[in-house]
Amino acid sequence: MGRVGIREVATLADVSMGTVSHYINHPDRVSPEKQERIQRAIDQLGFVRNNAAWQLRLGRSGTIAYIAPDVSNPFFATIAEGVEQRAAEDGLSVFIANSNRSREREDAYLGMFEAQRVQGMLVASHESVEERLTSIRQRGIPSVLVGQLASSPDQPSVSVDDVRGGFLAAEHLLQTGRRRLAFVGGPLGIRQVADRFEGASSAVAAVPGATLEVIAGTERTIAEGRELGRAIAARPVDARPDAVFAVNDLLALGIMQTLVVEHGVRVPEDIAIVGYDDIEFAESSIIPLTSVRAPHEGFGVAAVELLLQEFAVAEGAPVPPPSSRHIVFAPELVPRASSRTVTNR
Repeated sequence: MGRVGIREVATLADVSMGTVSHYINHPDRVSPEKQERIQRAIDQLGFVRNNAAWQLRLGRSGTIAYIAPDVSNPFFATIAEGVEQRAAEDGLSVFIANSNRSREREDAYLGMFEAQRVQGMLVASHESVEERLTSIRQRGIPSVLVGQLASSPDQPSVSVDDVRGGFLAAEHLLQTGRRRLAFVGGPLGIRQVADRFEGASSAVAAVPGATLEVIAGTERTIAEGRELGRAIAARPVDARPDAVFAVNDLLALGIMQTLVVEHGVRVPEDIAIVGYDDIEFAESSIIPLTSVRAPHEGFGVAAVELLLQEFAVAEGAPVPPPSSRHIVFAPELVPRASSRTVTNR
């Protein structure tokens, strides 16, 4: 038997093709009696709607894309879960892509998803990507910037107040009596990293005698953390920092593993450590890691809801005020054993 189409369903149900189309797309416009006849014909013929053609006629694909810089990082994986769950509530499918922190791969995915005419994009990037998203939006595909505050009022975004987060991390270490702080990670050209450093710097500047050293890195992985931990351990004891604020938990965990396991450095007695993001592994580490918590579970949901808002605008809804197009979550410090106050250090 060949492919069954609307024509065959209409013939068997003894209705017009237009009525079958209404039943599929707007069933409320079809009488109950005709609905029953059409459904019986669909069941008998085994008709399956051609979703691609249907979505093309409607001018939307029913699919959105989420581009993440590193899906191996639990932070971005958790966002992806939230994106999928919220999108499914509105019948949307999600393509998930990993740029692997590569600008070239990110650009390739943006081009590919635009060519596939996805209905919208969620883009988490460590690069400056707003100009590219503006061009894509002007060609009919809206987007939401995830993880950094957009500079344009027309570009919806979901972010964390990273300046505040950096301040909380350094303030906590200072309150536990540490004075030789190290800010570990980078590069500072990444907006989120720079904001965390700015916050930490302001906290240190307010405490006489406190210092903040930058120990730069190029990656934000456990492997990079191990290497930076070895560099710290190689210093004379009196030249080491007494506290480390790492720009994310993966770095912090790598540093802690190397210091404790390979070099016998006591955490937090010798060096206190604070991470950022509060991923699941932070609490379950052999020495539970203090971290600045970003509400990543809500990130994905908020991003999809902003995108749905943009879909509504495209269909004629009023343009919302800029304040409702930019969601900024407040971070919170989650203190654990890696930075507790230690007397007689």
